[in-house]
Amino acid sequence: MKNCGLLFILIMALIFQSTSAQDQYNASQSASELIQLFDDWRSFEQPPLQNGIPDYSQTSFDKRWPQFQALKTRLENLPKEQWPTSQQIDWHILWAEMNGYIFNCKVLKPWERDPAFYKSIWNDQSDVPAHEGPTHHAVTEVWHYSFPLDQASSKKMVASIQIIPGLYAQAKKNLTGNARDLWIAGIRDHQGQYKDLEALLLAPGVGQNTALVSVIHEAMKSTEDFVNWLTKEGRTKTGSSGIGKENYTWYQQNVHLVPLTWDDEVMILKRELARAWSSLKLEEHRNRKLPPMKDADSEEAYQLLAESAAKEFLDFLKDNDIVSVEDYFAPALNPHLGRYIPVEKRNFFWITAHYDPKPLYSHFYHWFELARMEQDPHENPIRKNALLYNIFDSRNEGLATAVEEMFMHAGLYDNSPRSREIVYILIAQRAARGLGSLYAHANMMTMEEAGKIHSEYTPRGWMKTEKDLLIFEQQLYLRQPGYGTSYITGKYLLEETMAEVARVQGQDFTLKQFFDSLTSLGNMPISLGNWEMTGSGEALNQITSSYKELEEGQ
Repeated sequence: MKNCGLLFILIMALIFQSTSAQDQYNASQSASELIQLFDDWRSFEQPPLQNGIPDYSQTSFDKRWPQFQALKTRLENLPKEQWPTSQQIDWHILWAEMNGYIFNCKVLKPWERDPAFYKSIWNDQSDVPAHEGPTHHAVTEVWHYSFPLDQASSKKMVASIQIIPGLYAQAKKNLTGNARDLWIAGIRDHQGQYKDLEALLLAPGVGQNTALVSVIHEAMKSTEDFVNWLTKEGRTKTGSSGIGKENYTWYQQNVHLVPLTWDDEVMILKRELARAWSSLKLEEHRNRKLPPMKDADSEEAYQLLAESAAKEFLDFLKDNDIVSVEDYFAPALNPHLGRYIPVEKRNFFWITAHYDPKPLYSHFYHWFELARMEQDPHENPIRKNALLYNIFDSRNEGLATAVEEMFMHAGLYDNSPRSREIVYILIAQRAARGLGSLYAHANMMTMEEAGKIHSEYTPRGWMKTEKDLLIFEQQLYLRQPGYGTSYITGKYLLEETMAEVARVQGQDFTLKQFFDSLTSLGNMPISLGNWEMTGSGEALNQITSSYKELEEGQ
């Protein structure tokens, strides 16, 4: 009997070992299949070239549609239900990106409806993993270059800029849409591009580079011609620019994996707007006997304020075990501390920074995220770089907005209580602008009317001081559905995730472990982060199980 018992244990051990090895093999095989599909998909997503220029013609999209359907069929035929959670999450990333392609082809059609899509010159790095809003696939990232240019960089920039005239020629054929607000607002982007090209001529060494000067002049000429064409055609544009409530909900759920409807987002943003205003008034009452905050009134005063605020902020994160402060945090933050701006020229964000930059620097958590992508990239190629179609917005903008208030509650302003007022002003501004964008996408308001909500419901009139920011933000949110709300809805989803993780972990929960775990996952939507951190994929399963094919048009 004793020998039989030992034999049984041995057999069971061998079975377990075999099963474990098979599970490891299956996980490895499924990961390899998914990464290969990811590579094939990303290669396909790059449009074909015509004379070196990305082809956004309807003929091109129609011709390639069967190839896209084959890729989507490959994805849907993968047995994801048998996979580990992390690989199921990777599957959903591809699923979301492919749905984004469908949405762009059938509804958003930026190459047809949105003149800003054809902007080519980008001087500055975005503070999120990719440019905010739709961009074409051959933009010139001026911030990648160091001047004066070496020979290789010069050749690369010449090749990049010389596509602009041909791209504009194609744009005049492709831009057949009737979205008036998008059309009129887009003119500003190309007027700005003309100025950027003009400034590029003055960069060190450019004046002596005959080939580069020549292509810049050609690009300037074609940009000016395109602005004139847009202005003329704009007089005939009469249509709405929003995508409608149903399309908005489809896009949020199936592309950005935000488990909310248009109506849900209205409710959440109204709630946050009311909460921010009422909390601000309570803070002002509590602080009524304190002296008013004084803004920096000189270059020297701002520099001193900014440097001390940055140090205080980083020390706070480290000393209070909020998050693991890496060596690259300070170098990532320091270039973005800002500079003194005269009162009459400050926009909303720099008004706040001249009183106390720490709330804005909290939002600049963005730069820590970007530095991590460069210094310590995720080993999984699906999670390593930016997701397409701004799918990262709930994570990156939601996290950056959430930590403004989370760090406040954790004690960042214990020695400067009036700074808490700024935090609530920031929340109110983001709720107001997002609410306006929701009404614009529902075609209940024009972009200008949405901007009035943005302006009127931001406390202290701080959105009325500098109009360019107002126009830029509302245009972006009309171009990129869901981006305007992602600051608040992403914040809501992150708070929900923290609550659930804390509930599951009980007394073992720590802020540092929470933020470090979130960081380790890569820039995926918050809903996917929730799934990986809590083990519950219910919200995503509801989205995929209720999926319906998208109808063409609006």
